[in-house]
Amino acid sequence: MARLRVLSLATLYPHGAAPNFGVFVARQMEAVMRSGAVDLTVINPLGLPPFPLDRHPRYRTVAALPEAETWHGVPVLRPRFRLLPAIGGRFNAGAVLRAVLPIARRLHAAAPFDLIDAQFFYPDGPAAVRLAADLGLPSSIKARGADIHHWGRARGTAGQVRAAGQAASGLLAVSAGLAEDMAGLGLPRERIALHRTGLDRTLFRPLDPAASRAALDLPAAGPVLATVGALIPRKGQVHVIEALARLPDATLVLAGAGPDEAALRRRAAEVDVAQRVRWLGAVPHDRLPLVLSAADVFVLPSASEGLANAWVEALACGTPVVTTPIPGAVELLTDPTWGRFAGRDAAEIAAAVTALLAAPPPREAVARAVAGFSWEANAAALVAHWATLAGR
Repeated sequence: MARLRVLSLATLYPHGAAPNFGVFVARQMEAVMRSGAVDLTVINPLGLPPFPLDRHPRYRTVAALPEAETWHGVPVLRPRFRLLPAIGGRFNAGAVLRAVLPIARRLHAAAPFDLIDAQFFYPDGPAAVRLAADLGLPSSIKARGADIHHWGRARGTAGQVRAAGQAASGLLAVSAGLAEDMAGLGLPRERIALHRTGLDRTLFRPLDPAASRAALDLPAAGPVLATVGALIPRKGQVHVIEALARLPDATLVLAGAGPDEAALRRRAAEVDVAQRVRWLGAVPHDRLPLVLSAADVFVLPSASEGLANAWVEALACGTPVVTTPIPGAVELLTDPTWGRFAGRDAAEIAAAVTALLAAPPPREAVARAVAGFSWEANAAALVAHWATLAGR
């Protein structure tokens, strides 16, 4: 049987200026390519603002990226679309479609695609279903969390998300809880399939904690907490910092970058824990196992998630998790050995951490929480979903 030909839109995808940006999407697509079942082309539209905002160093770096390249074995096209930072989110799907449509028509005329895929619900989803309609193809949209919880409720984009979900041939959600949230927005529940994240099992595994601490220049004695993620209010790092004040012997390692950093540093100083917080910035993905293995507990008090890759990767390294009792976490952490739940509250977080530190679970037992996760399994399920929609 001929291989499926799939065109996938992914506005979050790593590139030379941001190699960690959407790395989980890239890992998935690399596994799809390794399967040999799909001729895959990824289109990663890059937003650039009008003059003079495009002169900012951040955007100059993006503008200098190649418009076509092979990224870790995956063909990636990077057309530009007009972006209005902070205020123009409602226009992004239309701008992406205008940038992608002529490319997709040309590629489809040369070698027809079987399906149009979107790796996020917004802005990728509305652009993908309109593109699929233009080419007469089925379409699939994947929901990951914030694309539903934010864009699915925001004024100016909620209607676009709902219309795209209703028009798509098939939908994917990373957790059952997210699927229910999608249905609550008016998306057809019978078309939503569960598609959990993957995991690089050769990379994310328990490493020697003492050696990991030494590699990161962390204290050899005393508990270490870690949190990984963008420094934004939704991830809740401020609550971990405040909890640290109740854990006098602990060190907190923060891996991530983002607009909340200055406020977080101020809060750490206000609660007198600044000297016990290590700021690592954006850590390369292949260095995260060191961070996670160095920690006694991984803490991520998110306001919302689909199924956080950081939870899965921490568990794979044998590090128990403290997080909020949101649906994806409740589905994952079904054994108290693997972690505890706490609200976005310093006292609750400190109590959950203290309970885990008092009776540390064996790392091998924690790692069993994600025994079924792999990028190979993730890719096989995705290819099967695409094949069904394409009538294969």
